[in-house]
Amino acid sequence: MAENHAQNKAKLISETRRRFEAEYVTDKSDKYDARDVERLQQDDNWVESYLSWRHNIIDETLKMLDESFQWRKEISVNDLNESSIPRWLLEIGVIYLHGYDKEGNKLFWIRVKYHVKDQKTILDKKKLIAFWLERYAKRENGKPVTVMFDLSETGINSIDMDFVRFIINCFKVYYPKYLSKIVIFDMPWLMNAAFKIVKTWLGPEAVSLLKFTSKNEVQDYVSVEYLPPHMGGTDPFKYSYPPLVDDDFQTPLCENGPITSEDETSSKEDIESDGKETLETISNEEQTPLLKKINPTESTSKAEENEKVDSKMKAFKKPLSVFKGPLLHISPAEELYFGSTESGEKKTLIVLTNVTKNIVAFKVRTTAPEKYRVKPSNSSCDPGASVDIVVSPHGGFTVSAQDRFLIMAAEMEQSSGTGPAELTQFWKEVPRNKVMEHRLRCHTVESSKPNTLTLKDNAFNMSDKTSEDICLQFATSSCEMDCSPP
Repeated sequence: MAENHAQNKAKLISETRRRFEAEYVTDKSDKYDARDVERLQQDDNWVESYLSWRHNIIDETLKMLDESFQWRKEISVNDLNESSIPRWLLEIGVIYLHGYDKEGNKLFWIRVKYHVKDQKTILDKKKLIAFWLERYAKRENGKPVTVMFDLSETGINSIDMDFVRFIINCFKVYYPKYLSKIVIFDMPWLMNAAFKIVKTWLGPEAVSLLKFTSKNEVQDYVSVEYLPPHMGGTDPFKYSYPPLVDDDFQTPLCENGPITSEDETSSKEDIESDGKETLETISNEEQTPLLKKINPTESTSKAEENEKVDSKMKAFKKPLSVFKGPLLHISPAEELYFGSTESGEKKTLIVLTNVTKNIVAFKVRTTAPEKYRVKPSNSSCDPGASVDIVVSPHGGFTVSAQDRFLIMAAEMEQSSGTGPAELTQFWKEVPRNKVMEHRLRCHTVESSKPNTLTLKDNAFNMSDKTSEDICLQFATSSCEMDCSPP
């Protein structure tokens, strides 16, 4: 069944590409950005997003692609950056991304009171919308957003139905599948008629995505931690520019407490003390991960050392899904599964594998730095090697679907050192376009999921076999998994 579905999807994608090239690109090649045409031929997810929004009807999908691609070239979407937007427009904070709803979808804020209907500035405001959406789309690749239309303190001068229609079209045509819902907060009575028109623009299938709320109802969709005080929330966030709002990912806790700055490095005494309380068994300069795949040629003493570490491992989840990036393969691919407090399986693993011929530096950041311990959070990975990163809730905090983790990675020169000072300097100097980024969501489960395997205490013994020799088998009598040789 699943195989047939995958085959049908592949056929639809292939046929869409073929027909778009033959029926549209040949006649309208000058109307499209060549980069979009090339991406359409390479990015299956992008093609699928258009197909899905048009219920896999190829004729309708082609029309949508045509309209979308012409708009993308007209507004120069691929070339939009901060300098494309007037500084004053970025400073007032009418549009930005910040926080998450209860389903873990990013919040796309539109503070309507800061918008004034003005034909002279409408193009710049449209570019601002496109800038944020394109920036998000490149990072999250298909994960939807929740649009927060904040109409509090809105006057008649802020009502701009053309602008609202453009925003609706962004999600109907230009960024299909990116809309989770539209939460409309504190709508004044004079806009009732206007939003009846908005419903017709959305169409019957999307009308259910409109959520009209007051201070009481808005908390059904967004928790108080991501709502500002005027919505009954506790979020202390205040928009300011510069820089661009990018407050999501911060340095997490390490095993010996929070890191106060990006450049801070632990002292030798900190590491020695840390080693007594945690599973770390080597020096800070090497920053080797807790679990490491063993090469058969390594010495017996090294294996015995790792066995001592492994004997302390409890309730880890071994991820099976893999995101294949250009520098690192990252497992799991999308979600970190944490056990519930009752299950006691709170820790989880992120496994990084270096697929390059050079050393790859990496660091881990999170949207909730006060809630998690991450070990290691800033280190490097040798060519062909794997690194296991332990992530665990800290200080009684609970895992939330709104929490995110960011893996950042970049290749290092062969002559570069990998100690704390060298890594700090490397991240200061590495160009932004050389950094690979991948995001992971968090999920809490009551019992083991099919795509994660729980490792029993003392069951993961590496002293006489490599990690490749280990076969993970499902236990039939409990939700735990046993590790045994093949």
